[in-house]
Amino acid sequence: MPRDIPVGNGSLLVCFDHNYAIRDLYFPHVGQENHVGGRLSRFGVWVEGSFAWLGPGWEKDLRYETDTLVTRISLYHRELGLLLACRDAVDFHENVYLREIEVENMHPAAREVRLFFGQDFSISGNSVGDTAAFDPETGGVVHYKGARYFLANAGIPGNDGPILYAVGQKELAEREGTYRDAEDGLLSGNPIAQGSVDSVIGLTLSLGGMSRGRAYYWLAAGENWQEVRRLDALVKRKRPEEMIKRTADYWTLRVRKESPPLESLPEQVAELYRRSLLVLHSQIDGEGGILAANDSDVIQFNRDTYSYIWPRDGALAANALDLAGYPGTAQNFYRFIARVIGPDGYLLHKYNPDGTPASSWHPWFAQGKPQLPIQEDETALVLWALWHHFVLYRDIEFIKPLYKSLVKNAADFMCSYRDPATGLPAPSYDLWEERRGILSFTVGAVFGGLTAASLFCTVFGETERADHYRKVAAEIRDAASTHLWREELGRFCRMISYDDQDKLVVDAACDASLWGLFAFGLYTADDPRIAGTFSALREKLWVNTTVGGMARYEGDQFYRMSPDLPGNPWFIATLWLADYLVERAGNEEEMAGARDILDWVAAHAFPSGVLAEQVHPLTGTPLSVSPLAWSHATFIATIQRLVRRLGRLTTCTKCGLPMSAESRREDWLEKMFGEACDAIHGICRI
Repeated sequence: MPRDIPVGNGSLLVCFDHNYAIRDLYFPHVGQENHVGGRLSRFGVWVEGSFAWLGPGWEKDLRYETDTLVTRISLYHRELGLLLACRDAVDFHENVYLREIEVENMHPAAREVRLFFGQDFSISGNSVGDTAAFDPETGGVVHYKGARYFLANAGIPGNDGPILYAVGQKELAEREGTYRDAEDGLLSGNPIAQGSVDSVIGLTLSLGGMSRGRAYYWLAAGENWQEVRRLDALVKRKRPEEMIKRTADYWTLRVRKESPPLESLPEQVAELYRRSLLVLHSQIDGEGGILAANDSDVIQFNRDTYSYIWPRDGALAANALDLAGYPGTAQNFYRFIARVIGPDGYLLHKYNPDGTPASSWHPWFAQGKPQLPIQEDETALVLWALWHHFVLYRDIEFIKPLYKSLVKNAADFMCSYRDPATGLPAPSYDLWEERRGILSFTVGAVFGGLTAASLFCTVFGETERADHYRKVAAEIRDAASTHLWREELGRFCRMISYDDQDKLVVDAACDASLWGLFAFGLYTADDPRIAGTFSALREKLWVNTTVGGMARYEGDQFYRMSPDLPGNPWFIATLWLADYLVERAGNEEEMAGARDILDWVAAHAFPSGVLAEQVHPLTGTPLSVSPLAWSHATFIATIQRLVRRLGRLTTCTKCGLPMSAESRREDWLEKMFGEACDAIHGICRI
């Protein structure tokens, strides 16, 4: 089930499913550890002898308040005659999740309504050795194991009365779970249980006919009992409604601090741009890691998740944040990468938020030979993105400590890791993590990374090293024109590789990732070879149903829904086509196709504004994990690309200069490094 409405603060992340049940809770890192892991932390209502957990029978509308990471949830149960309006937030500063529930009695008679909140933890990923206990000091229930503590509590404004509570064991013999104790409207008051446990707390609202009442639920996360007690006291002192308000104000201020000129775009697209910034921030850990996605339902497919930092996804997301005006967040990611990169200059497949290597299926040994289990584009794109950051913000003091350990380290590796027969980067795994060879996308990324390193060396006065990196990049570009351009196809191929007899084999499949051939400066979008390539991609990969959109590549089997289609439409693949159309546009009218794609993306988002990885090609419903940080980052980057392109195409009537500030940002580089201007403009084509 997709996670429609995540809320978080960089340390505590709470994710809900489409029934408004908490299904994932991460602490102390975004993406690590998951203390719910797909289990159901239920929310239920009792009134006049009838009980209902949130789920079937409820009409639900799950959205966010405008320009915040505070939710706006509407829940209506016709038979119970109740309308609930909920707001959820994780405090921007403290590790506390808060929920406001406004209950409207739709009947003319006065009624007593009881709200029940279930806690179903598997602390640190398993339920062995958990404890749940009533805490008399706070009046709440504490779940703990090791250095992970969670205190659940609830209250009614102006009423300091005790809550209902019960704790017990789950999934042992006939013990299905303590949540069943709530279904008669009462709780046993059992004060402690250990092992595999769950808990329920509840409170009572007395409502007059056709009237409303308000209640609050909160969950504090800490590393010891004293810390969660402190947080509980803080909530009571500051009041939940004020903490929700201050969090809403924080996110509104954050998302509106930069105001790109979006007036020419439909309001739905502009709104999704701001929502994408907020959702992307929810997927970023406080120590710098940018998580791919935090949706544990994908576990059912391979017993693993997307809750990792892929350096490629992170670099592209950091670049989007830089373009959008959030350099501090991007800097944290670059520092994270500088901490995890190895002494040999390459990045591994993926990492955990704490910086340790994550799970991988890339072998160190295959076909009787040792090999590096890497996707080389991941190393290259960090340098490409870092150079963009420097061009935009000129923060030399930030770059200085990264120059040797990250920039030169990675560039030296890319120079050495080359295929001797072709001169191209040596074989590695592709960005889709399905095949190994010399990928066009990787070649484009390595060219961009080495050009970035050359420019950094120029900035730092190492002319000989700069020339070396530039020379290798030029050799790779020439080799790409020789080996990856296929005259017989009239376009570039996806990949070349070696067979068992060490002969080169061409993989001619159309693949949306051929976008990388122009996106990182290897070729320009108006190169006839790129035009021929994108003409073929549009023909072969566009999903010819009423849904539309671009598939990743021909014959994509991942979540495949129809054998008659090339695959399912992906947001990133479709937006890459928009990028090409933007770059080719000579005037505003020629951007119509790119604008249509932005409209398409907005039309296929969840009502909350969350973007999944894929879209069902026949129904248009989201597929696979959601939210996918890469989808949101690509949407942000494409809009920035379009806005900046419009700025370059539009001149000021008074001074005659381009309306875009980007030309002025590059002036300082041109003045300092005149002969490097061509390389600068090639790599900075954004």
